Amino acid sequence: MRSLLTTVAIGLGAGLVASFAMDQFQAAAAPALGQSGGNDDPATAKAADSVSQVVEGRPVTQKHRRLAGGAMHYGAGAALGVGYVTAAERWPETATGFGLPFGAMTMLLLDDLLVPAAGWGPWPEAEAKGNLYTLASHLVFAATVEGVRRGAGVLLARD
Repeated sequence: MRSLLTTVAIGLGAGLVASFAMDQFQAAAAPALGQSGGNDDPATAKAADSVSQVVEGRPVTQKHRRLAGGAMHYGAGAALGVGYVTAAERWPETATGFGLPFGAMTMLLLDDLLVPAAGWGPWPEAEAKGNLYTLASHLVFAATVEGVRRGAGVLLARD
């Protein structure tokens, strides 16, 4: 079994790489699925506002909204990567299905429950294209985390 430090480092890296992969997938898939995002701030920028309100007593300035939203996206991805990789190291059955059940669970818990409950976005609607886009985005994220985890395991086993 790997050390906790190695496991956390793999999870951190996997979460960051997966967040980037998710961004790239969304940029490519959004137009095809009619997911333009509109003029409304993304949930990540709204989440950054909530953090800024607690820390600084004011929302994120317009100048820093994109950067703050990106920090929230990548920070959440890194945290999810650490949690997933740590769980998969301790309980290998966590990785069943190449992490895809984890992806579906993160969509349900984050996008469908936390985001609307916090007021960062709307409650999900019975709209196939939007739900497919959201699910596919999280499956890309989860499969990338699992792929990086497995790849790191192969590389570390060579030592």
